[in-house]
Amino acid sequence: MPKVVVAMSGGVDSSVAAALLKEQGYEVVGMMLRLWSEPGKEDSNRCCTPDSMAQARRVAAILDIPFYVIDAKDVFRETVVEYFLEGYARGETPNPCLICNRKIRWTFLLDHALALGADFMATGHYARVRKVESDALSLSKGRKVELLRGVDRNKDQSYVLHVLDQEKLKHALFPVGEYTKPEIRQIAEKHGLPTASRKDSQDLCFLAGEDYRNFLQRNAAEMLKPGEIVTREGQAIGSHNGLANYTIGQRKGLGVASPVPLYVITKDAVRNTLIVGTQEQLGSKELVARDVNWVSGETPREPFRAEVKIRYTAKEAEALITPNGEGQAQVTFDAPQRDITAGQAAVFYQNDVVIGGGIII
Repeated sequence: MPKVVVAMSGGVDSSVAAALLKEQGYEVVGMMLRLWSEPGKEDSNRCCTPDSMAQARRVAAILDIPFYVIDAKDVFRETVVEYFLEGYARGETPNPCLICNRKIRWTFLLDHALALGADFMATGHYARVRKVESDALSLSKGRKVELLRGVDRNKDQSYVLHVLDQEKLKHALFPVGEYTKPEIRQIAEKHGLPTASRKDSQDLCFLAGEDYRNFLQRNAAEMLKPGEIVTREGQAIGSHNGLANYTIGQRKGLGVASPVPLYVITKDAVRNTLIVGTQEQLGSKELVARDVNWVSGETPREPFRAEVKIRYTAKEAEALITPNGEGQAQVTFDAPQRDITAGQAAVFYQNDVVIGGGIII
């Protein structure tokens, strides 16, 4: 009987993942991470509040599976929170969920799962995996694991999982990826799970529902120092109150007078300058991504076409992807993209298959 550790959060998706795997005959173990919370706001991290932990324990008891809590506060602070702060310090808009999936869930927690003798680790992500034979041109023969979008396109979370490699994917199970969200809630009700009607949370877990600007003010106030607002042509037209307070494509709240609407085009962290321009100046047909992970484990030898998402909520756009060595890739879109943002991920898809992705620079 294969053994699987389910990363539980006290939410409906991971609860149903455990229930489905138990039904399928796996030996299931529930495991939850105790993550970092800001000093003075202990137990406020939404992934491991006392209520979330109690819900996960109740689900484990109903399913009659063992349940463990692993302390990950220090590694989470050093890895995810520092990544978040350093990204803003560079003038980027970082997505800490990417580093959390790479370093916390699928390294730290997976290592604990494997040490417990598990064959697999499962999460409640809306994504799928599929084993395929390598093609004749592949550098490495044998079976590969593909990462696929979830069946429910409205909930698909493959974007944040593009960081996984073959070694991690061969241990990965995503049971809820075959279902829609309403179906998952129905399954939870059928099993009598208390998380069946629990609401989803969209904010960053360690912000505890608070605006990220307040978090930065307390933890990295130096990032919020005022500076100049300049046009693309270099003309100073006003002042900003900290680069981290602005996002690419932002129009409202700039506090500058102009005969035409102005938008945030980019940030210059070295000069602490906010660059603005017209709507026509906002779009771009190109980007470069760094730290690219190719899910197959092999860098494509030739440019290829794919659909590209430039942020989790973005619509896919057709583009030509050109790997250019040193872990980077050039992305050339068929049409200009308005909100290309440094620090977010560009993720490449061919139909339902995730080819890879990297961080926009």
